[in-house]
Amino acid sequence: MNIAVYLRNSRLAGDERITRLKSRLSAGGCSVCDVSCREDIRREDTDMLISIGGDGTFLSSAVLVGDSGIPILGMNLGRLGFLSENGPDQVADAVLSGRYAIEDRSLLSADLSFATGCRSVDMWPYALNEVTVHRIGAAMLGVDVSIDGTMLPTYWADGLLVATSSGSTAYSLSVGGPIVLPESKVLIIAPISPHNLNVRPLIVPDTSVIRLGLRSRDSSVMLTLDNRTVEADARLELGVSVAQFSLKRVRLNGSNFINALTSKLFWGEDIRNGRDS
Repeated sequence: MNIAVYLRNSRLAGDERITRLKSRLSAGGCSVCDVSCREDIRREDTDMLISIGGDGTFLSSAVLVGDSGIPILGMNLGRLGFLSENGPDQVADAVLSGRYAIEDRSLLSADLSFATGCRSVDMWPYALNEVTVHRIGAAMLGVDVSIDGTMLPTYWADGLLVATSSGSTAYSLSVGGPIVLPESKVLIIAPISPHNLNVRPLIVPDTSVIRLGLRSRDSSVMLTLDNRTVEADARLELGVSVAQFSLKRVRLNGSNFINALTSKLFWGEDIRNGRDS
């Protein structure tokens, strides 16, 4: 098996956990190489990319593999990981023994060619977690949203995000969005710090085509795709829909989203839920 290893934080290059992982994989018959950009990846013969860090590193790994179909396994050296949930000691054994599955995660496609002020931006137009628009100046932002051509009432807020089910535990969660199981075929539309309190996050089918238009007294806004950011013209008009290809994520046997919620977010933590000894 040919395995690419991606480490965004170069300061961790000498970490003994990473060195041990590479040694064990090599001893098990795997060919291991380090990559730092898309050009480093041999698309034709790379079987897996191991992303080492946290969820931010995993998101950067998605840009590296693009539409190649190379599956990503997240190894967590960060503080909190839903995409990179696996500890260093789990990864080598699972890979060498084949105790894992490949799951498809939907990506968002942002129609940047339709975005005023973004036509010349060299930006990978896909996101695994969310696409957001956010005010830069002091003035609140009006966001006009249409779903398959049907207009919603204008959101007046600091910004607005469109998230996948994978992104429900990311930015969407912090702005009050619902937690969604990753296999759910839905998108989440959620305002960021809304100024009209009679609007709430909305769940729509992932077949929807969402259009965003902005109203702002400022000349520019911030557009983000996952952990990538660009300043755009405030006259931004943007289309968001599910991409025509998916991201392949490696899930180790025994991994469970509900268990991850309880262990990482202390989901349902309540003294009454304790087990009698």
